[in-house]
Parts: sequence; structure tokens; C-alpha cells
Amino acid sequence: MSIPLNAFDSCVALFGLNDRNIQLLEDSLNVSIHLRNNALHVSGEEANTRIAEQVIAELLAYLDAGEHIDESRVRYLISLARQDRLDKVESAENLNKNIVAYTHRGKRIVSKTEGQRLYVQAMRTSGLTLAVGPAGTGKTFLAIALAAVAYRNKEIERIILTRPAVEAGEKLGFLPGDMVQKVDPYLRPLYDALYDIVGIEAYQRMLERGTIEVAPLAFMRGRTLNDAFIILDEAQNTTPEQMKMFLTRMGRNAKTVVTGDPSQIDLPALKRSGLLVALDVLKDIEDISIVRLSRDDVVRNDLVGRIVNAYDLYEARKNNHA
Repeated sequence: MSIPLNAFDSCVALFGLNDRNIQLLEDSLNVSIHLRNNALHVSGEEANTRIAEQVIAELLAYLDAGEHIDESRVRYLISLARQDRLDKVESAENLNKNIVAYTHRGKRIVSKTEGQRLYVQAMRTSGLTLAVGPAGTGKTFLAIALAAVAYRNKEIERIILTRPAVEAGEKLGFLPGDMVQKVDPYLRPLYDALYDIVGIEAYQRMLERGTIEVAPLAFMRGRTLNDAFIILDEAQNTTPEQMKMFLTRMGRNAKTVVTGDPSQIDLPALKRSGLLVALDVLKDIEDISIVRLSRDDVVRNDLVGRIVNAYDLYEARKNNHA
């Protein structure tokens, strides 16, 4: 079968750096793809060539809509096409209708997977959202993006970002500086996401006005947080007591998002994660959404998805031999 290409630029973007996107399609589906007479020719088994054609058509639609494509998107579309679930992907035509936010540079932030779309929808409609999933699925970034939108729209008066300061193999006491300087490295990923979305200058202004706060979880004790968008990141490293303390800080007109990765718990052995307890305790409570992202939702880097998959397989083998 053949697929016509309308523009040289689309062809270059579709093929990717060193033809990686096309090579990925060929290797994953065991097909051959060649460019001839301004058309892509796909050969192989009928079922696989049909999947390749569907994926290429979807990729071209994204390019026509001005979207960037990379290996992670190609893998995601292949996975959906194999499950006959391509209708679940956000169509290129609807991307403008489902923009999450714009960065300070004017770049669109959109949901790239079905899991991300459901996550964003949950945050918009629920008072409390619990999101779990592997690294690279956009849990923190999308939450901060929605918090920035809520602040710009005057729906809230401040943004509060917090993390537990739990040592991941290092000892907090041996880090230099006072307490604030000691916990700063644990909060750095939150700063990075904020810089991407609002810009460093806007962040500094918001910090000076007290409309944004980035603090370790211990600093939340005894407070009541009103008119705020509150994000607890790396929640897998909270204890059940810390999680209960945090969740009961919510005041009037507060929206809360809790994110974490249960596969990366750094708590002492035999200490149960507060996130896992909360998922069990709160699963049937009204106005609380629980979103589970998977390796199919990894968008940070294509290699991250493969690393997550490799660890999942390793843990499965280890459990089978236990």
C-alpha cells in the first residue's frame, strides 16, 4: 500500500532524526517502508501494514496540526493501533480544544496520551486527585500547569507545592547549609517545572508576593490552606500519618493533587507508604479521583519508557522466583 506525502517538510519531520521514526515502525511491525514518487510504500504482512498505515496517517495529521512527533509518540500510537484503540488518542483536529496551558514562551502544553487526558480531566473536576504512575508520565508537570492556569484565571489566590524530604540513599544531615538549604535539592524538580511554565522572572515576582510557595511537607503541619492549588509530589515517600496530616490541611476553595510512583518508595523497610494507604482508604469517596498512569503514558523520553518496562519485567521475574 502507498501513502501520499504532500510536503517535503512533513516527510522530513515524519522520518525523524536519522530516520528513527520510520525505523521504529519497521522494527516494531516487521514491515518495510520506502519513499518513492512522493509517496510512502509499505510492504509486509497485511495486518502489520494496516497498522503501519494507520499510525503514519495519525502522525501526518499531528504534523499538519503543527505538533512535534518523536519516538515516544510513535511507540504509543503503535501500541494503541495493535489494540485497535487508536480512537482513544486525542485527534490532531481536537488538540486546540484540549490545550492544558501555555508556557511563558507561548508553547502549548497538551495531553499526549489517553491517560494524561483523563488525568487532566480529573484535576479539573475533582477537589482531590491522586495520580500514580512511573517517572516521565507528566504527573507533576501537568498539575503545575493547571495550577498556573487557575491562578491566572483568579480561581485561586496561591499555589503551594510540597514534597517529603526523604533521603534516597543519602543522609540529609550531612548536606551543607541550614534546614532550608538542606531540603532545597529535594524541591528542585518543582522549581524546574515552574520555570518552564511561568518563567523565572514571573516565579520570582510570585514568590515575593507570597502567591507561590515551595516547601517541604513538614512545613504544612498546623496550617489551613484556603483559596489554593496544592500539589504534593513524590507522595510515595510519605508515611500514613504525614499523608493524613497533609490531606486535612485543605481549606475552603482548595484544589489538591497528590502524585507519586509506588515503584520508587524510599521509606525505611517495613514502613508502609502513605500514598498506598490513601489509595485504599479514599477509593470510594465522592469528589476524589484516582488516576493510574502506565508506561504507555511516558512522554519524557523514549528511553525512560523502555527503562520502566525493563524494571517491570525484572520485578516480575524476581517475584516469580520468590
